[in-house]
Amino acid sequence: MAIQLRPLLIFLAAAAWLAGCDQQRIEKLEEGVATEADVRKQFGEPNLIIERADGSKEFEYPRQPEGTTNYLISIGADGKMSALRQLLNPANVAKIQVGMAQAEVRRALGKPAKTQRYALKPDEELWEWHYLDGHQKKLFAVTYGADQKVLSTASTEDLRDSTPK
Repeated sequence: MAIQLRPLLIFLAAAAWLAGCDQQRIEKLEEGVATEADVRKQFGEPNLIIERADGSKEFEYPRQPEGTTNYLISIGADGKMSALRQLLNPANVAKIQVGMAQAEVRRALGKPAKTQRYALKPDEELWEWHYLDGHQKKLFAVTYGADQKVLSTASTEDLRDSTPK
């Protein structure tokens, strides 16, 4: 039994460490004051950079698949941080509706923890995110059709924390 708990304890310790590190990084960044260089110093290179026509940028820092957060940091045309948002929360998850385009969902929630296709349903694709609803860990799944629009959504308990009894 102790051997089975070891990977879980290592995972929980790593997740707690990452969460603590992110909070320390966030505390060092103030909206309207921190620069793009400050953001990169604290968070490193973004996973994705979206450049806007007005000269502003958005930096994506996903903490998936192991974490429960995805950060989107906005940099204004003046080079200063204008917003730092954690995308994976119950309010954003609730906004995802049948018929939404895949690109809209990606913008709303950030990079998914996992994407997959099934051989028996080749026209469908499943994306999953891990998030917190209060203190409860959840898994949010979105199924897309061939037209890359949401067919269905589901939010369930995140079973990664469950141990065999």
